[in-house]
Amino acid sequence: MMTVHEVSSLAGVSIRTLQYYDRIGLLHPTGRTEAGYRLYDDTDLERLQHILLFRELEFPLKDIRDILESPDFDRDRALEQQIELLTLKRAHLDDLIRFARNIKEMGVKHMDFSAFDKTKLDEYAREAKASWGDTPEYKEFEEKTKDRSEKDNRLFVERFMLLFKEAGGMKDKDPGSPEAQDLVKRIQAYITENMYTCTNEILKGLGKMYSAGGDFTKNIDAAGGEGTGEFVDRAIQIYCS
Repeated sequence: MMTVHEVSSLAGVSIRTLQYYDRIGLLHPTGRTEAGYRLYDDTDLERLQHILLFRELEFPLKDIRDILESPDFDRDRALEQQIELLTLKRAHLDDLIRFARNIKEMGVKHMDFSAFDKTKLDEYAREAKASWGDTPEYKEFEEKTKDRSEKDNRLFVERFMLLFKEAGGMKDKDPGSPEAQDLVKRIQAYITENMYTCTNEILKGLGKMYSAGGDFTKNIDAAGGEGTGEFVDRAIQIYCS
């Protein structure tokens, strides 16, 4: 576990920024010290890496949060884009360094300004950004949430968490029981009504995320008790089979 000061130093992100990410629900720390200071684990740091990637692509913070929590988020694709983006940036910096050295050696008569051309870098960033907002689910999510206020969003989350609180009350029972299966059906219906059409395939993916140990698991277990995320995942896999 790392303190907020350690994460700030490691990632080059200010403490104030990390505190803000926590407040808006973009990056919640896994734990806190007895004195209340934030503590971050490896899952939190991986999420921060993705956040910084999308910031490099000039995504608004709200869009980044929506993407990271969407059912079609692909970690490997995000990392591939990060590698390519950094490679292009390194090439651009190398060009600028060579340009500066040439000026030092040849003076201001060196008139080659091609080192300042960021066309390739900017084009890649535009294409990568477009790729994350091009799924039907994401577009449907944008449409359904475009007029929601912060109060509406809080109410949506509170009502959603009530379903997982209910799941916590049955997590020691059979996930294939009629009671548990009815709950899964209501979770699916709630997502479809308020976010995007939640097919069985999407629901299966969400179930895996609910038990994967990240923010989803932490929030769900906070609502229903430890093990609730895993129970809901098992119930979902049975439901979708």
